[in-house]
Amino acid sequence: QVQLVESGGGLVQAGGSLRLSCAASVRTFGRYAMGWFRQVPGKEHEFVAAITRSGSSTVYTGSVKGRFTISRDNAKNTVYLQMNSLKPEDTAVYYCAAGPFTTSREEYNYWGQGTQVTVSS
Repeated sequence: QVQLVESGGGLVQAGGSLRLSCAASVRTFGRYAMGWFRQVPGKEHEFVAAITRSGSSTVYTGSVKGRFTISRDNAKNTVYLQMNSLKPEDTAVYYCAAGPFTTSREEYNYWGQGTQVTVSS
């Protein structure tokens, strides 16, 4: 069983930055690709970014390319999402997930509880 705990969310003005962290309570962290998703009320989880097990490859949804960066530190069992130039439309609950390297929500095996990001205009 993999437990994931997100942190780093909060309230920020448009144009600001936040860094989300997701800590995994498993020694086999390096066996999982990691993804970040976000959800607003009434909508399904939206893919944001994913990173391979080694961190050698990443993929982003178009709306965050050039603004968000996903990274991981396997020694610390942690994945990060650096979010710059934030926009009000980035407001959502952000979730990290562990599983295969994919953009498909359904294929991830483990999920965190989420952290709220609110961007004010």
